[in-house]
Amino acid sequence: MNEQTLRQQLVELLADSHAHVDFAPAVADLPPALRGVRPEGMPHSPWELLEHLRIAQWDILEFSRDPDHVSPDWPAGYWPPSPEPPEDGAWEASVAAFRADLRAMGELIADPASDLFAPLPWGQGQTLIREVLLLADHNAYHVGQLVLVRRRLGAWPE
Repeated sequence: MNEQTLRQQLVELLADSHAHVDFAPAVADLPPALRGVRPEGMPHSPWELLEHLRIAQWDILEFSRDPDHVSPDWPAGYWPPSPEPPEDGAWEASVAAFRADLRAMGELIADPASDLFAPLPWGQGQTLIREVLLLADHNAYHVGQLVLVRRRLGAWPE
């Protein structure tokens, strides 16, 4: 496999749903009244999961491209302060930000000037390929949780 093929496959790993549910249907058509509800026995609401996905992805992206990036405090900085969206439009804004950061990570990975294998000089041995695999894994896990929460809320098409 050549490097260009590897880059294309990594971008597809982020953007497509080859082995799991894609982000788009996981966040689509969820009634606003359910976005802040934690189903019985579940630790997170759809809003909390969406915001966690957005914040963690933003952090991984910024860490991957900005030597001056400061990550949020762990773990509180990676979760919203409330299970409910803070205002009308917050859900849509979070979805849009997630999509924009996902595109930006794809562009970073696709750029031949980005060395996939060199340790990031500001990290502790992390590489760009490690960060994209971490992001894909993290997103798949939490999108799956979001689908499970929606099922428990009766808001997932069967």
